[in-house]
Amino acid sequence: MKYLLIPLFLGAGGAAAGCPPTKDISSRLQSLIESARAAPDEPTGRTVSAEMWKLWLDAPDASAQEVLDRGMRARASFDFAGAVEAFTRLINYCPDYAEGYNQRAFVAFLSEDYAAALVDLDKALELSPDHVGAQSGRALTLMNLGRLPEARVQLLDALENNPWLSERFLLSEGAPLASVSKDI
Repeated sequence: MKYLLIPLFLGAGGAAAGCPPTKDISSRLQSLIESARAAPDEPTGRTVSAEMWKLWLDAPDASAQEVLDRGMRARASFDFAGAVEAFTRLINYCPDYAEGYNQRAFVAFLSEDYAAALVDLDKALELSPDHVGAQSGRALTLMNLGRLPEARVQLLDALENNPWLSERFLLSEGAPLASVSKDI
């Protein structure tokens, strides 16, 4: 029965009625950000990161969760068209749920459509400014667009919220986002 209800809620035209308000995860996320900053080592930091992802991937209701999960399965099997269709349906149903935009941006990024990825990442961050996954995704997208100074700033913002991101190595000496210094 669950599968029969999804098409009713998530029809092809416009936003469907029925998506509950997006859950307020801000206090829990801030607590996890503080835990990430205080983590003594990478394994602890990675554990905290996984907890952040659990928050972001918890959709507003069962219908939205099913569509999110379907999109993620499609993406994992390289069915990018199916993933975009699912994430677009999710966005139409729950336009205030940042993860729909973030996941669709990831598919665009994987498809090397960086301009489309950037639009969705900007919307995800408008809805959830401390979304570390969207912050780091935006840094990678800007880097691939050749906008290195902006990418560096965005990655530094993401690392402020979670210093254990694997992308941190992009700031190392000789890496694409390393600080540019001038020799005297």
